[in-house]
Amino acid sequence: MWRILENKRGLSLIELVVTMVILTVLGSLILPSARTMSKRTKEIELKRNLREIRTALDDYKKNYDKALSDQKTQQVVNKSGYPATLQLLVDGDDLGGLVKEKKKFLRRIPTDPFHKAEGEETPWGLRSYADAPDSTTWGGEDVFDVYSQSEETAIDGTKYKDW
Repeated sequence: MWRILENKRGLSLIELVVTMVILTVLGSLILPSARTMSKRTKEIELKRNLREIRTALDDYKKNYDKALSDQKTQQVVNKSGYPATLQLLVDGDDLGGLVKEKKKFLRRIPTDPFHKAEGEETPWGLRSYADAPDSTTWGGEDVFDVYSQSEETAIDGTKYKDW
């Protein structure tokens, strides 16, 4: 009798079906979690990129205000002290002669992980100092704030464009 059991090799159909059911259940639990983790990673990147740009804008404004307080440059009427474009943060600015070399505030303009800008100058939505806080059109005078142009909803239920 033991010889009959020893010669039996392979898996039965029931064992294969049970294994497939277990793998299917595990896969159905892992895939939504993986999608959520991917979205969460992009959200963290978006927050970091927004913080990086906004910090550079604030640094530019602080340097402009310092130049005015040191009276090394003349105040321009209706000049807010914010850069005219985001590219100016990368290219650099001498802030009206405050320093001999142009001071750079960003190495590159960070990308928006949720909005791919094809043919656009920047993937970010821009607001000037004169624009309303929730404006979706840029006045063009300066860059006071940036926001995502994505219409998607975040994990917490807010819109990315409202961050």
